[in-house]
Amino acid sequence: MMRKFTSLYRPSYAAALVYMLQSSEYQVGPYLRWIWRTEDFSSVMHRRQLEPTRPARLLLLALRLGMLVQILLGLLLIYLGGWHNLAGGIAFGLAVILIYPFLWAYLAVVPLLMGRELSTKPKHARLVKQSATTFAKHPGIRIAVAGSYGKTTMKELLNTVLSEGLNVAATPANKNVAVSHAQFAQKLKGNEDVLIIEYGEGAPGDVPRFAEVTQPTHAVITGLAPAHLDQYKTLQAAGEDIFAAADYLKGKHVYVNDESPAIKPFLKSGYELFDQKGALGWQVSKVRIGLDGTDFTLTKGKQSLALHSGLVGRHQIGYLSFVAALALQLGLTKQQVTTGLAKTAPFEHRMQPYQLSGAWIVDDTYNGNLEGIRAGTQLLHELKAQRKIYVTPGLVDQGEETKRVHREIGELIGAAQPDLVVLMKNSVTPYIEAGLKKSGFKGELRIETDPLDFYTNLAHFVASGDLVVMQNDWTDNYA
Repeated sequence: MMRKFTSLYRPSYAAALVYMLQSSEYQVGPYLRWIWRTEDFSSVMHRRQLEPTRPARLLLLALRLGMLVQILLGLLLIYLGGWHNLAGGIAFGLAVILIYPFLWAYLAVVPLLMGRELSTKPKHARLVKQSATTFAKHPGIRIAVAGSYGKTTMKELLNTVLSEGLNVAATPANKNVAVSHAQFAQKLKGNEDVLIIEYGEGAPGDVPRFAEVTQPTHAVITGLAPAHLDQYKTLQAAGEDIFAAADYLKGKHVYVNDESPAIKPFLKSGYELFDQKGALGWQVSKVRIGLDGTDFTLTKGKQSLALHSGLVGRHQIGYLSFVAALALQLGLTKQQVTTGLAKTAPFEHRMQPYQLSGAWIVDDTYNGNLEGIRAGTQLLHELKAQRKIYVTPGLVDQGEETKRVHREIGELIGAAQPDLVVLMKNSVTPYIEAGLKKSGFKGELRIETDPLDFYTNLAHFVASGDLVVMQNDWTDNYA
């Protein structure tokens, strides 16, 4: 308790507040919840540091100036109280000084709320309204990509392969909300053959609103897993929102990843399903999985394509076969599809393999979901190595599913039979341990209390011949 109290008065306190806002993407609710549960503000910036963006610098300057003025005011009141022998004045001055950390933690959100309501929201609303007209008039195919996971991967695969024969534009990076779609629309030239639009699902109602604005002609549902359950509360609610894209199209030109177990209740007749066995009438065979990529053959009647992708993992085959089949359906030649798929490579921190001190590291730390864990543990089990190591902190935003999901994670890890499991100590660690125990895990378990130190010194931890699968991240704003 004393450490928390003293950390409020350190010189780094203002920077910690701005960092917390920045890490919460300037969302007031998550920021305030982080404030309430923080035990020591001096350790808030443990894994990362404040990014000195212009808004962050301005906010930090305002906080420091406000705090300084309040301290000077308190000192003035103490001085005046002493000058006039007023004990109440001295006490009031001390109180003014002592409460400044608490006061400014909340005052920091006032300019955000005012700016959002008076400027940002109206501006974004105008942009979104304008973009609806742009999308409605655009002559190209508009493909919406929605799901709890795999959206960015699917979008980039479609972009890479379809671009071999068509003029394609896709929303950048993981920019997948209404204003991002509007900014994307502003850059369109109108002569594109295909638009690929990634849909985020941050809160209930997002996907139907995105569909109304972007008016897709096709929709790809990549999968459903517990995610953002702090907003959706239940997996059912998340699924209903995601499948609003399919509802908008009334089931026509809707393509669904059939490997996602949670997606089964939402399937309807008319949906085109794809999985590791194939897509759109094409069948998968002759699969080879390695750290250098994935090879497989697609056949349909007498037609056959031998394909290679730099993506790693058996779970990628369904995505790859669908993209290849759709590209052929949209008029690309077999050579164009083969060339396009050969250009696909792992994305940063998404099943990205690299070598370190003679060991192979598979970095899948971008973000996490249960199906991603399933894919990572399957890959670890399938590949050969002298020593197999699995590293994870667990998953965030699992809501009421937290305990169940992490027990299942423990069981999945145990089933992969790694020699060593490294868990980053946090609130879900006991649940993963329980799952490991239930699975009958016989290997070594190591609990790390300092993740930054572990990842920084990973080269000293691994040896030649090791295979290390690292999944998911646990940022400072989660306990």
